[in-house]
Amino acid sequence: MSKPPKTPRKSNTGSITVLDIGTTKIACFIAQIDSAGEIKIIGIGHQLSKGIRSGIITDFSEAEASIVSAVHAAEQMAGETVENVLVSLSGGNLTSRNVTVEMTMLGEEVTDRDIMDIIEQGRASISHSEHDIIHCIPVSYYLDGARGISDPRKMFGKKLGADLHMITGLPSITRNLAHCIARCHLNVDEYIASPYASGLSCLEDDEKQLGVTLVDMGGGVTSFSVFGGGKNVYTDAIPLGGTHVTNDIARGLSTSLVHAERLKTLHGSAIATASDDHVMVDVPQLGEEESDDVNTVPRSALVGVIRPRIEEIFEMIRGKIEMNGAGAYAGKRVVLTGGGSQLLGVREMAATLLGKQVRLARPRALPGLAESVSGPAFSTALGMLEYVTKKPMEEQMFDMHRRRGGLNAGLQKMVNWFKENF
Repeated sequence: MSKPPKTPRKSNTGSITVLDIGTTKIACFIAQIDSAGEIKIIGIGHQLSKGIRSGIITDFSEAEASIVSAVHAAEQMAGETVENVLVSLSGGNLTSRNVTVEMTMLGEEVTDRDIMDIIEQGRASISHSEHDIIHCIPVSYYLDGARGISDPRKMFGKKLGADLHMITGLPSITRNLAHCIARCHLNVDEYIASPYASGLSCLEDDEKQLGVTLVDMGGGVTSFSVFGGGKNVYTDAIPLGGTHVTNDIARGLSTSLVHAERLKTLHGSAIATASDDHVMVDVPQLGEEESDDVNTVPRSALVGVIRPRIEEIFEMIRGKIEMNGAGAYAGKRVVLTGGGSQLLGVREMAATLLGKQVRLARPRALPGLAESVSGPAFSTALGMLEYVTKKPMEEQMFDMHRRRGGLNAGLQKMVNWFKENF
C-alpha cells in the first residue's frame, strides 16, 4: 500500500505521540511536554476506523490504511514525522488481577532497588507466555505488618510487602496490533489500558481517593475502571458499545445502519417518557430508494429497542464488579464518558441499575486542543497524554526493565523486519 509523503523532520525533543485505536474511530495526538510537565497539543488527526472490532484487528489492510491516515494528518499539522507511538489497548482481552507479594529486608532501609525487586516478584507470578503485562500498579505497601503505606522508601523494616494491581493483555492481540502498526512504519513505545487512561483524564483527585467507577462507553467496547485510595484497583471491559445499539435499531426497525445511527442520535433515548407513544419518527426502509418510502413509528418503538441493550451493558458491569470483589473500593459514585455516554437517558439508567450517583464527564482541556476533539469520545487519547506526566514511580521502573529486553524485545525485532522489507 502506498504511504502518504512524509513531512520534513523537526526536532521532536519533548514530544509524545498517542494513538487511540477504537472500533469507530482512530485518533492520533502529538503533544509537546515541557520541563514542568505541561502538555501542549501540536498535532491532531482522527479517522473513521476500519478493520478493527472490539479492540481486535479483523482486516490488516483496512486497519493499516486508517492508522496511516490519522497519523499523517497529525504529522502534517505538527510539522513532525512520527516514529514512536503510545497505543491504547481495550476490549475483552484486558484482564485485571490483584497480587500480593512480600520480601525479607533484614532491617535495612527500603531503596528504589527493593521496590523494583518486589515489582519483579509480582511480574514473575504471572505467566508471560499467556499474558502480556500492560500495567503494574502498586495499590499499597506494608512494612512489618503496618499497612496503608503509599511510599516505603527511606523507611526501615524486616519484611516489605505490596498489593499490586496487574493489568494484562493477550499476547496474540498485542502482537497482531504491533504487527499492524509496524506495517505503518511506526514503533509501539508502550501500551496503555483505555479505561485507566480515561480515568486519568476525567476523574477528580477526590473521586479517585474516595472511590469511583469510571465507565468509558465506546463504539464496540464499554471499558471501566475502579479507583480507590487514589489508585486504579480494578479494570475490565465488555464487548458491547454504541455500535451494538445502532445494529439493534437497524435490525429492529428494518433500516440501514446509516439511518439507524441518525435515529439513535436525533431521537434515541434509554429512558421512556409519557410522550413517546405520541411522537412519531420517520424510519427509511432498508433497500428502498424512494424518499417517500418510509415507515412511521412511535418513538416508544425506538426506545424499546435501545433500552434492553443499555440495561444489558450496565448489568454486566455491575456483575463483573461484584464478582471480582471491587465493590469495596468503588464507593458511591460513577462517572460516564465516551461517545456512547451522550445518548439521552444513559445517566439515569446507570444510576438506577448501579445504585450510585452518576455524572457525565468530558476530559480536561489541554492547550492547543480544538473544540471538535475535546468531547467525551476523546477521553482515552487525552488521558494517554496525562499518563505520561502522571506515571507513578513504580511504573517508570517497570518501563525501564521492559525496555532493557522485557515485553517489547520480540515486538521490536518484528518492527525492524518490517522496516527493512517494506
